[in-house]
Amino acid sequence: MLTRRSILLALAGGTAALAQPRFRLYARCLPDYLAALARQAYQRREAALAQLKTPDDVRARQQWVRKTLWQLIGGEPERTPLLVHQTGGFARDGYRVQLLVYESRTGVRIPANLYLPDGAQPPFPAVLFQMGHSLNGKANDTYQKACQALVRLGYVVLAFDPFGQGERTYYKAGDADEEHSRLGRQLLLSGDSATRLQLWDAVRSLDVLWDLPMVDRTRIASMGQSGGATLTMFLAAVDSRLACAVVSCGNTENFACDGFNPPGSTDDAEQNLIGSGPLGFDRWDLLYPLAPKPLLLLVSERDSFGTYSPSYLQSGLEEFEKLRRVYALLGAADRLEWGATALPHALAPELRLQSYRFLERWLHSSTRLVSEPPVQPEPDLVLVAGVQPALPPAAPVSPAPLDAAALRTLLGLGSAPSAKLIVLARDRALGCEVETCEVASAPGVVLPAYVFNPSPVTPLRSALLLLDPAGRTRHWREGDLCQNLAAAGHLVCAFDVRGIGDLTPELGRGNSFYNASHSSEEAYAWASLILGHPLLAQRVDDILAMSSAVRQRVGRERRLVLAASGHMTLPALCATALDSGLAVAYLARGLVSWASLLAGDSYTEPFSSFLPGVLTRTDLPFIARLVAPRRVILAGPVDANGQPVAPGLVRALYEDSVEVRPDADWTERVLTGLGAG
Repeated sequence: MLTRRSILLALAGGTAALAQPRFRLYARCLPDYLAALARQAYQRREAALAQLKTPDDVRARQQWVRKTLWQLIGGEPERTPLLVHQTGGFARDGYRVQLLVYESRTGVRIPANLYLPDGAQPPFPAVLFQMGHSLNGKANDTYQKACQALVRLGYVVLAFDPFGQGERTYYKAGDADEEHSRLGRQLLLSGDSATRLQLWDAVRSLDVLWDLPMVDRTRIASMGQSGGATLTMFLAAVDSRLACAVVSCGNTENFACDGFNPPGSTDDAEQNLIGSGPLGFDRWDLLYPLAPKPLLLLVSERDSFGTYSPSYLQSGLEEFEKLRRVYALLGAADRLEWGATALPHALAPELRLQSYRFLERWLHSSTRLVSEPPVQPEPDLVLVAGVQPALPPAAPVSPAPLDAAALRTLLGLGSAPSAKLIVLARDRALGCEVETCEVASAPGVVLPAYVFNPSPVTPLRSALLLLDPAGRTRHWREGDLCQNLAAAGHLVCAFDVRGIGDLTPELGRGNSFYNASHSSEEAYAWASLILGHPLLAQRVDDILAMSSAVRQRVGRERRLVLAASGHMTLPALCATALDSGLAVAYLARGLVSWASLLAGDSYTEPFSSFLPGVLTRTDLPFIARLVAPRRVILAGPVDANGQPVAPGLVRALYEDSVEVRPDADWTERVLTGLGAG
């Protein structure tokens, strides 16, 4: 007999059973995977810093930082003639401004404003003022105020436009970050980087100051806000001529840190140190070579929830203490300073005043209290030096054939994964059975899949792996592609790889305004590159794992077809080249070549398709050749802007290694034909 107590116990038991979900939190897989890589990088870096016990240890670390930074960003360029010339100028009460143009590399012209004090005798201390990401560059009101105040305080000041800002705004993207990154993504393909471009502009701008007769070479500083502060950090890492530096709200959020918040602070292209994670190298390391010279670090405390992650300040203070120990080892603990404001991310008056006080102490040997002199920003046109925006010369590329082992090395893959389908649920459908499955691909990463099995009375014709950028749920419904193919005798596995479908990452911790805008696929692609495992390569691993699992299910004698569309075609082609068990690769509306991404000033192909340095080694047509004599079908291939490429041009690129179809069909008829041979 049922009593009230037994009913309540039964209900409680049922609730407990229902509380145990069958499925994982797929949205955590990619963030957790990157967090594990960041933790390894942190441990590696901690171990190296723990070895700094003497001044000689510090000097060895400083040399390592300089060498490693140049290696990471593409190498130190050759110095070429600066070709400095003045295009104009004007005078104001207490100072003059010269409008300059010079070349950091042959053909790369830099517009700059040189502020010169009146009424005092040279030599003067000097400040290289580096811009934050203002679209109008050196004409930004706040930065003009700082430059005018410094020249009135007796400093020679050089302010120049970085690429993508001011007179060097090229794409008219309406955003300085995108101006930097649009070129920066392309530079990576040829083994170059936006970091190298921007840093070398700063080095050569320092050359300009260094060569001025009125400048005291022993008293030159670099000062910058935000992106300009980050560039000051880069400059401090490689150029020993700086006497001191002011880093105001620079990007000091580490990847090799405790409490990493995926995808981390990726920001624009020049701030992302590709491959630094596996080396235990991170942004704070950029400051070590400056020691024991004076350094002022200024932060906006609001950045911990308005611009960066919640651990930004905690991690920053932890890193500051590590740097302080290095300064103490060198007998210069008093030369490292930390300042803060509660106001938002900007070179606000309080931070400017702290900067002036610091520079007065170390460049003018003065402890006087400093207030900001009268300043009046000029209209933008007054500061124009006269440079037509232009792209830097493209680095030469030489794609060539390669073998499977070289492709595996290029992608950074380990041994081929062996995996199996774990069935979590079975559901009946018209003409087939649908299994909900998982496949383990990497530590902490499982791939969700739907496997559509033909009826037991229907002969199995082939096994199809379907990879759609919209994810495994794109065509699952009754009367849709997957169930229809299964009813026709094809086992169909629709699955997700890292970053798409149910594996789309969750938002990180902290302020949703920041995290929503920084949790894009592109941000995860940058983070993956920084941490040493490209998202493209992760997806290749995922496809290989799924292929292995399905092959175990159907047997090695069964035809296995991989059909991918959009930007999933790149990892699909690479996986097919590495997996001889894939009989056919059907690639619909895929990028025709990596070289096409360099063919113009614009592109729409997602950044997850980019691979650093790939065009110095190979290109997609050469990877396709590795598949022969198996079949690769390019259906409606597109260029960098997603526009169809004429079949004749495709055949000229790929020769006889592929079949070319003009239309990117994704239909039952086409996919059934693939399974039939």
